[in-house]
Amino acid sequence: MTTPDVSTDDEASVTIRCQDNASVSVTFCDRFSFDADSVHYAVELRAPGLTARVDEVVAWIWDSDLTTFLEELATDYRGWDGERSWHANDRDLTVSAAFRSGGYVGLTWALRPWTQAAGGWGASMTTWLEAGEQMTSLAAAVRAFLAEENQ
Repeated sequence: MTTPDVSTDDEASVTIRCQDNASVSVTFCDRFSFDADSVHYAVELRAPGLTARVDEVVAWIWDSDLTTFLEELATDYRGWDGERSWHANDRDLTVSAAFRSGGYVGLTWALRPWTQAAGGWGASMTTWLEAGEQMTSLAAAVRAFLAEENQ
């Protein structure tokens, strides 16, 4: 399930909680922008025994954005074969989606900053959401979070 949250310092965030285990979550937060061409934000993965964060994922206005990917998944609520995926331009955030029987979508969120640097790291986890309404709500919440009017 997704919930648009407002933190105590009034900064917008979006938290996606796994349908199967609410202690598994992904949070989009700390949004900022230097110019009209991009939006920067942090992504946090949390699960029992895991906390991982990338501080500066960049969404470019000319790039294929995450909201479009999520909206397409929501539109295909009846399912699809195989896996679909999206990645940020510099690949520090990757999302892959798989449909399972019963009308659920597994979103695997992978963080891999510094892919070219020695000592780079990676972390991933999967959240399960209802294919229809929860995916639609997620797409709308992420779109609102990344929208220019939130700057």
